[in-house]
Amino acid sequence: MFLGTHTPRLDEKGRFFLPAKFREELDGGLVLTRGQDHCLAIYPTATFVAMTQEIAKGSVSVKKVRDYQRMLAAGASDTVADKQGRVMIPPTLRQYAGLSKDIVVVGAITRVEVWDAAEWERYSTEQESVFAEMNEEVFTDGSSQ
Repeated sequence: MFLGTHTPRLDEKGRFFLPAKFREELDGGLVLTRGQDHCLAIYPTATFVAMTQEIAKGSVSVKKVRDYQRMLAAGASDTVADKQGRVMIPPTLRQYAGLSKDIVVVGAITRVEVWDAAEWERYSTEQESVFAEMNEEVFTDGSSQ
């Protein structure tokens, strides 16, 4: 499980240090891909494989399924962190997420997200005001967390 907010910086080669608490779970390899809301999503390789197996069950005769499969796979890059725990973000993914030197790495339970720092500030400020109201929509079984 990935939790917390961290603020590493991108170096001139597009690398950043994974937070130490995330490294063990990502040690076996990871997949970077486009996330929703113009962030990047990082999954442990095994999690990404399981997710894509579910996605592959969708019928390619359905346009939304084809579109989702294409966008997810076309933007994906599999890699491993180097010995110092750094991950290189390919230029196309840095461009997609609008990443500059200042980034925010967010634990999002099943994945890690990488955001441009200014975009994360805007997004999180906007979401804080509606966070309490989301409980009813997210937990549709009536349970309250």
